[in-house]
Amino acid sequence: MSDQISQRDDMLLPAALVRRRYNCSDMFLWRQLHREGSQFPTPLRINGRRFWRLSALVEYERSLSTGPNPKEAA
Repeated sequence: MSDQISQRDDMLLPAALVRRRYNCSDMFLWRQLHREGSQFPTPLRINGRRFWRLSALVEYERSLSTGPNPKEAA
């Protein structure tokens, strides 16, 4: 079972599926990739198309959920 999970986490998601995952536009992805200090994962480029590792996206999501809460800091 753990082999299936690791294979699934190593899946490459094209930009269309990443946009669907975050319910966002391509411009949002572009901004995340070009914003200074952004932790958004960098895609792999294959034949001019962008692909993200699912494991990198999951790690990014976890970092957002464990980061400091701006409401608590105020």
